[in-house]
Amino acid sequence: MSDRLDLRDIPAPKRHPKVHDAFGNLESGEALTLVNDHDPKPLFYEMQAEISDFDAEGYDVEERGENEFVATLPKK
Repeated sequence: MSDRLDLRDIPAPKRHPKVHDAFGNLESGEALTLVNDHDPKPLFYEMQAEISDFDAEGYDVEERGENEFVATLPKK
């Protein structure tokens, strides 16, 4: 299963808390797919440092357009 969260219309200060909530609701082996307007590299580093269930090796990001980045955040 994969949950999808489009962050582009969410105010910046509310984005990371939404991601953390959605990621926390995943079961082991599932992934959260994010759509963002910039490369979510800072979020990757935050998740890697703070979330033990985050599978950093399985993380993937694809730039699909000028303001569209799709990232996959898998849960161990």
